[in-house]
Amino acid sequence: MANESGGRIDTVMHESRLFPPPTEFAASALVGSLAEYEALWRRSTDDAETFWGELAKNELHWFEPFGEVLRWNEPFAEWFVGGKTNLSYNCLDVHLDTPRRDKTAIIWEGEPGDQRRLSYAELHEEVCKFANVLRSLGVGTGDVVSIYMPMVPELAIAMLACARIGAVHSIIFGGFSATAIADRNNDAKAKLQITADAGWRRGKQLPLKETVDAALEESPTVEKCVVLRRVGCDVTMREGRDFWWDELMAEASDDCPAEALDSETPLFILYTSGSTGKPKGIKHTTAGYNLYTKMTARWVFDLKEDDVYWCTADIGWITGHSYVVYGMLANGATTLMYEGAPNAPDEGRFWEIIERYGVTIFYTAPTAIRAFMKWGDDWVTKRDLSSLRLLGTVGEGINPEAWIWYHKTVGGERCPIVDTWWQTETGGIMMSPLPGAIPTKPGSCTKPMPGIVPQIVSEDGTPVDTGFGGMLVIAKPWPGMLRGIWGDNDRYRKQYWEEVPGKYLTGDNARCDADGYYWIMGRIDDVINVSGHRLSTIEVESALVSHPAVAEAAAIGRHDELKGQAVAAFVTLRSGEASEELRQELKHHVREEIGAMAVPDDVRFTNSLPKTRSGKIMRRLLRDIAEGKESVGDTTTLEDYSVLASLRSSDE
Repeated sequence: MANESGGRIDTVMHESRLFPPPTEFAASALVGSLAEYEALWRRSTDDAETFWGELAKNELHWFEPFGEVLRWNEPFAEWFVGGKTNLSYNCLDVHLDTPRRDKTAIIWEGEPGDQRRLSYAELHEEVCKFANVLRSLGVGTGDVVSIYMPMVPELAIAMLACARIGAVHSIIFGGFSATAIADRNNDAKAKLQITADAGWRRGKQLPLKETVDAALEESPTVEKCVVLRRVGCDVTMREGRDFWWDELMAEASDDCPAEALDSETPLFILYTSGSTGKPKGIKHTTAGYNLYTKMTARWVFDLKEDDVYWCTADIGWITGHSYVVYGMLANGATTLMYEGAPNAPDEGRFWEIIERYGVTIFYTAPTAIRAFMKWGDDWVTKRDLSSLRLLGTVGEGINPEAWIWYHKTVGGERCPIVDTWWQTETGGIMMSPLPGAIPTKPGSCTKPMPGIVPQIVSEDGTPVDTGFGGMLVIAKPWPGMLRGIWGDNDRYRKQYWEEVPGKYLTGDNARCDADGYYWIMGRIDDVINVSGHRLSTIEVESALVSHPAVAEAAAIGRHDELKGQAVAAFVTLRSGEASEELRQELKHHVREEIGAMAVPDDVRFTNSLPKTRSGKIMRRLLRDIAEGKESVGDTTTLEDYSVLASLRSSDE
């Protein structure tokens, strides 16, 4: 079927509601008006090197100053060339001679209910001791440390200890299989493994050490393994290879000066799934990432000295790296970590935590918000959430229905919502409202961060008209950007830079409306081409979720002889029973909401959707199911394999 729209995407969703920043919030905000934001953005893009250079000098500690702000040899960037700094120092040591020394850095709650608080001084001491442990085990600058742990303070301590001595950490989410761990260890050539005996998830023990033991049988470069006693269960300890965390720490000195590291010293590798079946290791380095996460955390969350900030992401994902640990601690904030599931022991756990600790900023994923909606308002409304002043979303686009529920039910219609768009590759937030400055539209990530220049282009690289969708690219380098794919520069160049020469290809489609607001429309390969009309999956899904019976929906395109592609929808219900009557009602509802061209040919009801462990719907697998294919490619991030079996057997 010919593509009559020349690569641009037809938009069928129209959202006109506008929510200005609350007057009281804007009055004390770091950026307090739209004019102030626009002036900041213009200054950052008119002379980016001066803008970032001044921030780097003022916001980071330097052992040796940098001589050049940016060295750009497309597609490879070097920021703050020649400077020497240390991210661990910028997160910890800089606070020790200030009143923040005794301020709480990390509040932690385990799923069983155990609690801990670590001040900046206490966290610094633990990090120094573990950095010395790493050195005692033969780890030095440039060595890769693989980390597979539950959400416990020791995970953050291990990260910061690696950064302190220049070791490169590779954190693997604590739900991956032994094969997935081994694949990542081998690609990174990891030297040391860190894990725990087990972790808690919905009242059950996850056997982390047992999984690691199997992985290490296939990880020949890993020489030693450090094991944290989290649960207290019996595990196998191999003499000469395995060591208990607490025993090593008992003998370690708390004196460990931070290494003066080159600004481009690799900081971490984070593996993200690729459609080829081979996970790719995204590489981030020290100074640029440090500055970018610090500044975006401050701008987006409007951080105040007394904030209690909670991002619900696991540290095994980029959100946890940037906005649980590094971005928060660099600002001297108090960051909350929770080990377990949102419905353990019941569906009120998150709201109980917010009430108990007086959380002021709450940052979570749209998939979690839709689960909260499905569980019912009562869990939320019976808790005192009056401490909240700001809400955020991360991980994927949020549909307007969920946005409005979040605004009303959780935020009491008083809290701005920062709908953030960014990626593992970008290091930090790229587009988001600044909550005191930018009026919000439900479903839009609004405007770019200072220094970020987004563009929307067609398949041949030419700009699309306002209001139409296309491929989202970033036109200028920024400090937090990835520095490559670990060990595979050719793949990095081809995947991100060759399709639209000179610009970073995000892999997402987006549109920009007449007000200059950006709307993410899903991944480039999630466009549905129906009779020459290119439709965004997110817009079809938003229409379905706006029906009161629907909790969550995923739309994909399947092959159709007549139309090129037909829309297939997978739906989970908030209430009621699946029936042919409801199926037809949902089709009619989509027709009423966005028009006949978007009406799904197939509507399948399911109890759950295939998701990654970070909550993103795996539409590629749904496409295979809709077309009757066996799924291929990398499925290591799939949360629950039984979902695939039930979807394959579901009735049309």
